[in-house]
Amino acid sequence: MTSSAATSSDQIRRIIACEHHDPFEVLGMHPVWSEGSSHLVVRAFRPDATSVEVARMDTHEVCGQLEQSDPAGFFEGPIASDDHPFPYLLRVTYPDASVDLRPDPYAFPPVLSDYDLHLITEGSHQNLYDKMGAHRIELNGIRGVSFVVWAPAAQRVSIVGDFNRWDGRTHVMRARGASGIWELFVPDLEEAALYKFEIKGQDGTIRLKTDPFAFRMEFRPQTAGIVHTITDTIWSDEKWMRHRAEADLAHGPVSIYEVHLGSWRRNPNGNGTLGYRDLAHQLVDYAKEMGFTHLELMPVAEHPLDQSWGYQVLGYYAPTSRFGTPDDFQYFVNHCHLNGIGVLLDWVPAHFPSDDHGLARFDGTALYEHEDPRQGAHPD
Repeated sequence: MTSSAATSSDQIRRIIACEHHDPFEVLGMHPVWSEGSSHLVVRAFRPDATSVEVARMDTHEVCGQLEQSDPAGFFEGPIASDDHPFPYLLRVTYPDASVDLRPDPYAFPPVLSDYDLHLITEGSHQNLYDKMGAHRIELNGIRGVSFVVWAPAAQRVSIVGDFNRWDGRTHVMRARGASGIWELFVPDLEEAALYKFEIKGQDGTIRLKTDPFAFRMEFRPQTAGIVHTITDTIWSDEKWMRHRAEADLAHGPVSIYEVHLGSWRRNPNGNGTLGYRDLAHQLVDYAKEMGFTHLELMPVAEHPLDQSWGYQVLGYYAPTSRFGTPDDFQYFVNHCHLNGIGVLLDWVPAHFPSDDHGLARFDGTALYEHEDPRQGAHPD
């Protein structure tokens, strides 16, 4: 390795300690100037790896063997090329002889635009759920998942999951200036991947947090978010939506049946509660027979405790996995609409559960709650 390619010991130390303010400044592919000319260098931090190679994305041809600059797993080296950056893969080998071949997350640009950051910062973004959380997207021609989280007081945020052995050292996220937003695109990641945010707070404490914007979460008592894409393919309720838009709701007849899905009717097979799809048919039949126009669902947003009846919400964007998947919940609502039954959802911000994996002290500060519990907690 030429001296011009070598990274300073301080930069390496900060990357290994996960203390670098901008890991993209060091990791990934970079041009290095030496004696009036330049060449490309690739740097990667892969703890526990025995070797790291660089391969062209189009041909998978190996074009560089990275040297281990630090035994903690920092690899770097010059790349045989025409000095122009190109799409590449990292071929990482581990002691058990397993090989991981995929694009380098630190080779991709930011996902959020400056305009998105502006709207988020001033509190006027009307579609945060389209930007925050986990979203399957295509970036530079590569499919993967964009992860975005708000943690303004954090010293460092990493995305961890079953795809990186839950190791917070390998996918440290990019801080977007003073916005408090952290983001990272993880290429080749598929639907149903499990994930959490590993957040190092102001006090140095590391917390594993479930994504506040997750569309799907694990079945309790597990608490990870699940990468899930919401699609429109399930909806066939155009007639109902037109009727709702034209109806005079202020003066028309309304009869609402409030119901807790978990206790309305038990599964006759003795397997606990009914799922969203069974409930769709049985509950709609009952509501029509009794003359109700609407179902009001007691909270179905994800919550950790059955006994709370859903009033201890941790995932406002995730229908609880107790009764099935988000697709199953869409089926439930669609079936209600097809049968002329409207659906009202209880939304509960009044209770604030203090579960470690949830919103409490999210970035080491009272980010989502009141700093003074005498004002923020109202048990009655």
